[in-house]
Amino acid sequence: MTEHTPNHFDVVIIGAGPAGTAAALRAAELGARVAVAEADQLGGTCVNTGCVPTRVLAKAARLMREVRAADTYGIVVNDPVIDWATMGDRVQSRVNKVRSIKSEAERFAAAGIELVLEGRARFIDPHSVVLDTGRILTAATFLVCVGGHSRRLAVPGAHLATVPEDILKLPSLPRRVAVIGAGNTGAQLVTVFSSFGSDVTVLDVAPRILMASDSDISATVSAAFREQGVAVHTGIEAVTAIEPDADGTLTLSWREKGTEQSSAFDAVIMSTGWPADVDDLGLDRAGITIERSAIPVDQYFRSVVPHIFAVGDANGRDMLVQAAQFEGEAAAENAVLGANRRTPHHLLPAGGFTDPDYAGVGFTEEEARARDPHCVVATVPYAELDRAVIDGREPGFLKLIADRRRELILGAHATGENAVEVIQSVTTAMAAGVDVATLARVRFAYPTYSAVIGLTARRLLLEAPKPAAVILPVAVIEPVEIPLPTRVISVPTGAASP
Repeated sequence: MTEHTPNHFDVVIIGAGPAGTAAALRAAELGARVAVAEADQLGGTCVNTGCVPTRVLAKAARLMREVRAADTYGIVVNDPVIDWATMGDRVQSRVNKVRSIKSEAERFAAAGIELVLEGRARFIDPHSVVLDTGRILTAATFLVCVGGHSRRLAVPGAHLATVPEDILKLPSLPRRVAVIGAGNTGAQLVTVFSSFGSDVTVLDVAPRILMASDSDISATVSAAFREQGVAVHTGIEAVTAIEPDADGTLTLSWREKGTEQSSAFDAVIMSTGWPADVDDLGLDRAGITIERSAIPVDQYFRSVVPHIFAVGDANGRDMLVQAAQFEGEAAAENAVLGANRRTPHHLLPAGGFTDPDYAGVGFTEEEARARDPHCVVATVPYAELDRAVIDGREPGFLKLIADRRRELILGAHATGENAVEVIQSVTTAMAAGVDVATLARVRFAYPTYSAVIGLTARRLLLEAPKPAAVILPVAVIEPVEIPLPTRVISVPTGAASP
């Protein structure tokens, strides 16, 4: 450990979101003298303007759908009306409650971590950062955990669009909404506004919505959107302009199938990417070059400067809270102990609260078949699940993908009611190395949505070839991991671990 001076630390962590918080607490637990520099609010984007507010809106959207369906159960209610201001108050109250529960400042204090709320931290050399107040912090190691921000397309009038974290700044519930970008966030906002009664149009240059998900997930959610009246435009060439109209609306123009199209909307939401918030960190002074809007790192989260680590959104890998927390702990151990800890990114469940919900973990079917064309795939539709029939939520399915010899689960993908929870249960089985035969013997409570796991596992056994039918090379049957992104760099030979 280093000499203890007021502004010198073993570890300085830039950012107090989920990655920074996890890293700080773990580094302090290991005996390091730690400072956390935060320029905005504790908790990061997810708590303050991202996941938590979006989930509150998703809950409101669910309530709207349930109220509209109440008459099918003999419950007579008036057509629900959205009070936009009250909804905004509810979102903020839930954000405040979550922040209160997390109590980062108190946890930092109890762990002996110095919390520095003096503005943005910027590198002035590889071992020093300066804050907005002029205070300089030096450290043996740095962990950059700054999170990300919404990206606006470089088109005329882009400033007129609303980014997802500013949804509640809209003066009222828009009657006509365009959502540009159909990834996880965009798709959830499509469901939110559609459930609220807005006319929704979604546009994406990708050939399908939810491009990172299994193709069957994408097809099912896309079909549901269209059935709900959403106008889905995928494979467009480009968004070309956003222009203000005299009546206060916005005209959105785009090019699709070689023709120019346009339509008027009350709001245009731009959900078109999430680059790391690293542009003004002075990384060039530390000897780091940004690549594709993030800090390139090796498998141990070290940048090209070995004592500077980048975690969570800052490294541009898996921009999810569940990834950031594990990365933060691993990077802290690597920074303090010089250990070589990685994280199991092949077991990173992710999904969204759309209508229907969707989620997945591990390989998609396309990825699995590219590695082994004879992998085993089984799908059970929710329509065969008693609980889904009881609730009137038959749309959906669970797909399980297994290795053809060991019959271990390589991937799981679901859409439908409680899909995220279903996939979390499968993830637990995957992490424990549970084979398909064992999973098929599990007795699930009745009637539940998770029972679809047992149904699908049993179907997978029926469809699987006998283990002795094919003898595979060891390289094929060994456990596999989804490879890390190509933006992985190597620390120079001979560089010492901190």
